Amino acid sequence: MKPLRLRYQTIEIGPVDIHLRTLRDNQQFHDPEGIAEAKGISSATWPLFGIVWPSGLVLAHKMREHDTDNKRILEIGCGIGLTSLMLNKQKADITATDYHPEAEKFLIENASLNEGETIAFECADWNNEDDTLGRFDLIVGSDLLYEDEHILLLANFIEQHAKPDCEVVIVDPGRGRKNKFSKAMATHGFTYEHYSPEDPDYLSAPFKGKILHFLRHSKANTTAS
Repeated sequence: MKPLRLRYQTIEIGPVDIHLRTLRDNQQFHDPEGIAEAKGISSATWPLFGIVWPSGLVLAHKMREHDTDNKRILEIGCGIGLTSLMLNKQKADITATDYHPEAEKFLIENASLNEGETIAFECADWNNEDDTLGRFDLIVGSDLLYEDEHILLLANFIEQHAKPDCEVVIVDPGRGRKNKFSKAMATHGFTYEHYSPEDPDYLSAPFKGKILHFLRHSKANTTAS
């Protein structure tokens, strides 16, 4: 099996520089012990975690100016972890999760490259209700709805980890599942809106997707206000 070919790059998120070690391209594959295969990750999908994708760039730029003070934040499906690294650099309380067995190794290396604290990480399966992540004030993610089955799995996973008062921001590149997903989130008490990113001049091509924004206020909070 060929060794992985890597790429080192710096991503500018406004005034913030994020140094990244990523896979060189989406043709890389390295699973000598069959760990990813046992998780159902094929050689074709194996490298997807290790690339910087447009949706990830949109999410990182969105979160740079977002209110994250005093919030416990979860990034679902962090992949190479660009948003988590940016939030970590801004001293936010960020926890990352991904299903890919290599994601944590890259996250640890990249946090070190950026001279940041180690980012809390858990390898989580959306089907598993026994993880130790806990609940969060703000949940974010990008390009998560690959298959129809992911709609309810993701909505239920978010509900499992959302505090009664919770905000969710998902960047979707336009895979045709945002409306069904939003309706699934509504069953958990979330209101929602979809909108395009503002001035995405940091992207090399027009972005056809949407930012999915969800908000839920607890009944106690609503009564108090």
